[in-house]
Amino acid sequence: MEIFLCPMSKISVGIVGLPNVGKSTLFNALTKQSVPAENYPFCTIDPSVGIVPVPDERLQKLSILSKSKKTIPAVVEFVDIAGLVKGASEGEGLGNKFLSNIREVDAIIEMVRTFEDPDIVHVHEKVDPLFDIEIINLELEAAGIKKPTLYVLNVSEINGQISPEFKDKIPGPFIEVDPVFGTGLDKLIVEAYKLLDLITFFTTGEDESRAWTTQRGAKAPEAGKSIHTDFRDKFIRAEVIHYDKLMEAGSYATAREKGWLRIEGKEYVVQDGDVIEFLI
Repeated sequence: MEIFLCPMSKISVGIVGLPNVGKSTLFNALTKQSVPAENYPFCTIDPSVGIVPVPDERLQKLSILSKSKKTIPAVVEFVDIAGLVKGASEGEGLGNKFLSNIREVDAIIEMVRTFEDPDIVHVHEKVDPLFDIEIINLELEAAGIKKPTLYVLNVSEINGQISPEFKDKIPGPFIEVDPVFGTGLDKLIVEAYKLLDLITFFTTGEDESRAWTTQRGAKAPEAGKSIHTDFRDKFIRAEVIHYDKLMEAGSYATAREKGWLRIEGKEYVVQDGDVIEFLI
């Protein structure tokens, strides 16, 4: 069983934050790519881009069920954007260039350093996560940037847990990650995917099993557009079974015998985990 990364539509998430908070380290851990992560500001001048598969054990099980030759996951594009500094919205620290890169992404991961380390320089010479968040958010607001944001708390195994009092003051959804040891990376990828209110549906067969992305609440023709515009423009009907029911049946033949395959029309709202065959 081969696994292919072949995105049809781009879902782009930018990793932002102050210099030296671990953005490039996180990017490297997520994408297994080699980009600079040296201990000085602005080592990442141009954004690095990596395509990362969304972990989903359902896809692997569907591929086994169908004896698929290819397995193609849903993907997220992560963009490593150089560190912002106070005054970036006014052009400080190559700010205009960096802010233009942020405008091109669909959502933001805002990385915040929460640990002390005398060997890693902090741009403000102190570790104050809430102050850092305030600076970044003010710069984004001043630049007129309002996209969905997930706060990623860069923790250290040595420093232990973050206090509940601090967590209560974080102005949005957050996740704790240790990029050096790889802790929390799969959850981060999934949360970045959810940040844009996306769901996954599947197609499966002997040639390939594939995860597709669409907006939550999308009707069948709109979801079909993820595969090909003809599936939206020439949509007739779709044969649908939820992943859980297909796995319970053990095969398409058994599911058909049980009457679990449904024919749905243009008004059907696709659900996360649906396995669909589009008919045009």
